[in-house]
Amino acid sequence: MPNQCPALSPQIAEVIQDAARLVGQSLDPHHSIQGMLALLSNNLGLTQGRVVLPDPDSGMLHIAYSHSLSKGEIGRGTYAVGEGVTGRVMATGEIALIPDVSKEPSYVANVSAAKPKTGERVAYLAVPIMRDDKPFGVLAVHCLKTVIGHFDSDLYILQIMAAMIGQTLHIHDLIEEKTRELKAENRALRVKRQERHAVHGIIGRSATLRESIERARKAAASQATVMLVGESGSGKERFARMIHLASERREKPFVCINCAAIPANLLESELFGHEKGAFTGAANARPGKFEIAAGGTLFLDEIGDMALDLQAKLLRVLQERCVQRIGSNRETPVDVRIISATNQRMEEAVNGGDFRLDLFYRLNVIRITLPPLRQRKDDIELLALYFLNRCNQMHKRNVMLSDAAFTQLKHYEWPGNVRQLENVIERLVIMSDNDLISEEIIQAILNEESGVALEESGRPQTGAPQPSSFDLTPRPYSKVQPYERDTILEAIGKTGGNKTLAARTLGMTPRQLHYRLNKLDIDA
Repeated sequence: MPNQCPALSPQIAEVIQDAARLVGQSLDPHHSIQGMLALLSNNLGLTQGRVVLPDPDSGMLHIAYSHSLSKGEIGRGTYAVGEGVTGRVMATGEIALIPDVSKEPSYVANVSAAKPKTGERVAYLAVPIMRDDKPFGVLAVHCLKTVIGHFDSDLYILQIMAAMIGQTLHIHDLIEEKTRELKAENRALRVKRQERHAVHGIIGRSATLRESIERARKAAASQATVMLVGESGSGKERFARMIHLASERREKPFVCINCAAIPANLLESELFGHEKGAFTGAANARPGKFEIAAGGTLFLDEIGDMALDLQAKLLRVLQERCVQRIGSNRETPVDVRIISATNQRMEEAVNGGDFRLDLFYRLNVIRITLPPLRQRKDDIELLALYFLNRCNQMHKRNVMLSDAAFTQLKHYEWPGNVRQLENVIERLVIMSDNDLISEEIIQAILNEESGVALEESGRPQTGAPQPSSFDLTPRPYSKVQPYERDTILEAIGKTGGNKTLAARTLGMTPRQLHYRLNKLDIDA
């Protein structure tokens, strides 16, 4: 505010009153600020008013609110701090007055001034919008003058308006911050309420998930073997634990072993144990997982990767309910409930000779298919909030996600399923510089995640699939491309409309071919 108040005309006093009324009528800054700029233009001839604010990400100044500016002018109205007259006001916090913009080389004409009449000059006035004694925006206008000078009243009213705009934006920011906090609290409460209804830590309310949980509950009441089928990261181990904890064996051990993570020559020892001296390095006798899990549950993850010779030995244990350690002739009875899991299509493995049919039937007494996260869109927000709360506590942060960020998460396909979502949330909590995660930050993270393509089995894709009618290896999941239409139609034609045979010649499974037929709208 100027040290000395110039004599105010009734017209200026009326503009101030009308501006104060606008601020009091609405908490929406767009309504009140646009109204103030219109008052300046219509009542005082201070035209093409604009409020310039820094972009929160880039720091570049841009026109956030304006009156009588075209979309093109608004788009061009960007400045670096210190650039031109507007940038200098933002950098210094000082008032700028250019009596005649045509004679000022530092004036950056991104916004076209009104065309002056004969004898008129276009003046440019800019005042800082202050907060905590620092400029955080600029209010600028054009003014047509026939006589250079007499700008005291104009600058005075602009400073008053800048103060009102600053307060309006400050109040809006406070309200938004409080609203975000309340939304975060409400979401956290919803997660806690959902956790109370969660089944042994499995969070979700989607119909597909509830169906799988119901099948698991029924399975838990029996002693039958269970096979869990689902993509990598879909929660197979958590389901296995749930079945164990809901069963009569809950007081006994729950033992996990990943059949794909242990070399075949070591897996036998891990499962069945060995005696001292049974092989080089066997310094002591050691019980296997079957003996350790006695009375409880043994979870065999990635069962589809087990070698055929070991499958035969596992089948014998399931039939005889006895294990024989490597290097021993003595059989030890075991009472163990088997839960297996795979991300493969086991029927295809059996048909291809990679998995024993008799063992498959032993393991597949009760089959539970776990839905991928892309089929549980309603659960993504709940899971994200659960991981967010847990990671905030773990890393002593208070990170929140904006509504737009949640929308981005829900629209992503999540090929890595729940595990991938958990990793993304933890990365955001650790790496974020701000407490509020925006849509742009989420998009950048998801763009990084999209660099990994996955097969339908949920395994990393090692190479980009090339369309070929000679490759008989089922090809991994990838985006459907328009160029595939002719190749698919040709294959179907050559096989006389037999889609199963056509899929085989294309190196696909029938399911993959059917998916492409739908995507490409091929009626064949």
